[in-house]
Amino acid sequence: RQGLSRALVTASWLAEAVRAGRVGAGLRVLDASWYPPKERNARQEFKDRHIPGASFFDIEECRDKSSPYDFMLPSESHFADYVGMLGVSNDTHVVVYDGDEVGAFYAPRAWWMFRAFGHKEVSVLNGGFKNWVKEGHPVTAEVTQPTPAVFKARLNRALVKTFEEMVQNVSSLKFQVVDSRPEGRFRGTELDQGLESGHIPGAVNIPFHSFLSETGHEKSIEEIQEIFREKKVDLSKPLTATCRKGVTACQIALAAFLCGKRDVAVYDGSWSEWFHRAPPHYKVSELKRSKA
Repeated sequence: RQGLSRALVTASWLAEAVRAGRVGAGLRVLDASWYPPKERNARQEFKDRHIPGASFFDIEECRDKSSPYDFMLPSESHFADYVGMLGVSNDTHVVVYDGDEVGAFYAPRAWWMFRAFGHKEVSVLNGGFKNWVKEGHPVTAEVTQPTPAVFKARLNRALVKTFEEMVQNVSSLKFQVVDSRPEGRFRGTELDQGLESGHIPGAVNIPFHSFLSETGHEKSIEEIQEIFREKKVDLSKPLTATCRKGVTACQIALAAFLCGKRDVAVYDGSWSEWFHRAPPHYKVSELKRSKA
């Protein structure tokens, strides 16, 4: 049971660990915040205040920079070098959080990345930095330099889906597909950052907000199970999550994990890749396009 709930840690648990001086080689805290550049500056906010002992996990650095798509997984060696510099070894318990107003936005992506590279001891801070501050836990502007560690990464292919696998699945239906984007983008009725929207044939829509309470905490396991049931998603069968760029899809993976399903794959390219590469009839949209 502990192993399962370990996917989430509470602010009080982490505050106790900070107070007891446990943050170090055995426990690393990572701020994985990312915001649209015009709105907020994640790195600057980290410098201004963060959880004591935390390091900044830069999703812009820890990705495949050669890909035309945002935030694609880096290579095994790139990931290993990057998290090793943050003091993470294969024996470290990693806790990730972000400062997003919803409570968790990029933290589940960082959680999933660690798991995709074979690291099991990784947790998301339930409620995020917003609730950490609200509950009066300590923050600091002091940046600690972690002692570099050696991390060995092995990509677990079962947790990642490629474009080719997603195309095959449209006809083979080997796995269920859940899309975590807002309903309007899924249905194709609203633009998505300049991209025409829509969805992969056969996908089911569960906007990622559904899994978060009004305070920004993860809903209870019973509530999460009910959400999947209502959408007729069978957690006993293979499941792949998708979104716009493989970020909020990780919220589906986390929610399913809390229900005991540890093998949800994420389509890393998500709609950004699908829109550019899939044939037109593989893009389902309710927007009637005028025939020019």
